[in-house]
Amino acid sequence: MALNIYIMNMQRSIEKRFLRIASYNIRKARGLDGRRDPGRVIDVLNGLDADVIALQEADMRLGDRPTAIPKAMIAQHTDFDIVPLAGNDVSLGWHGNAVLVRRGMTVTGAVRIALPGVEPRGAVAVALADGLTVVGVHLGLLRQSRRKQLAAITAHLGEPNNVAVIGDMNEWSSARGFESLSADYALHAPGRSFHAARPIASLDRIALSRGTTFIDAGVEQRPLAKQASDHLPIWADVSYFEKSTGSFASLSNACVTAPITKS
Repeated sequence: MALNIYIMNMQRSIEKRFLRIASYNIRKARGLDGRRDPGRVIDVLNGLDADVIALQEADMRLGDRPTAIPKAMIAQHTDFDIVPLAGNDVSLGWHGNAVLVRRGMTVTGAVRIALPGVEPRGAVAVALADGLTVVGVHLGLLRQSRRKQLAAITAHLGEPNNVAVIGDMNEWSSARGFESLSADYALHAPGRSFHAARPIASLDRIALSRGTTFIDAGVEQRPLAKQASDHLPIWADVSYFEKSTGSFASLSNACVTAPITKS
């Protein structure tokens, strides 16, 4: 009897969870027509039907790096909350990396990961209360830098469980450059996402750790997405076992205890 009660309690505390994760390099909201149109980007985001969205190039490059999409516009015209990752009051993210979560979802931790390389780059990691950690990335233009950056990210995450690394990985090869992911992650390319006018490369990808199951994925190719940026958004449906206690278990202890500091 005691064993049956224990099993029933375990079943209550661990349930299968399904989630749609998306990634979109919005090119600072500048479309192929040369216009900056954050409203157009908002419409694309709303059409993805995603629960979590990792954004790249979400902030301007110079000065204090103000957001390319007004925060009030996100609050008023989407069903997303902005995860607090910025190091100031005007940016949406860090090194242009931002994360949006469906309103009502609980975030238990957010961490900025400094990355090596020739260009200034960074990654962001967001832990959800149900146990999934989403890492948003925008890797460098040089393969040597990208390899170092992925090595830094995987070292930071330690032994991953329920982790999704997603974003613009800037790698044209289907096999080279991802060596640091091979041991603990399954890499998926949802499809050709660059250039939006004529997609020829799968630059935007998702890597899933153990505990996270790939269900389906794709590239958003409706007309508006083909105009809003030079990248097309990608999405992936994943499943994983929900943790009722919700923790930052998939990040190292150092990440859990260290608050976000200004860059």
